[in-house]
Amino acid sequence: MLIGYLALATAAAFAGAAVYINVAEQPARLTLDDRALLAQWKPSYARGLVMQASLAILSGVLALGAWWIGGDARWLVGAALMLANWPWTLIAMLPTNNRLKAIPETSADAASRAQILSWGRLHAVRSALGLAAIVADVWALS
Repeated sequence: MLIGYLALATAAAFAGAAVYINVAEQPARLTLDDRALLAQWKPSYARGLVMQASLAILSGVLALGAWWIGGDARWLVGAALMLANWPWTLIAMLPTNNRLKAIPETSADAASRAQILSWGRLHAVRSALGLAAIVADVWALS
């Protein structure tokens, strides 16, 4: 079922990007001083938001389509895991995102660094949801 493979591919793209942020980008940016750290986080967040939001929606909709066409409820699991990124981001992450975006780079300090550390932990949930969606999609394809 092509739509199922597309759901899996987009879930993998989402999860790959999310995991990359947690295992490579976030640790690398944390080596910067407070001002450079915040200055790097802001455009990275803005670019990642568009890509990851789109992939989460697309993968979730494709998994829902696979369920609609094939009737296999395992696709609903994959869709729910992928689409759960939206409420998680809006409810759990958005307050931190907005606080960080509001801080001028010239005001970056240990408190802004602590918020970026917290942001990384919150973002790890997105990585976990993406990886779990891959597992569910592979399960549905088996």
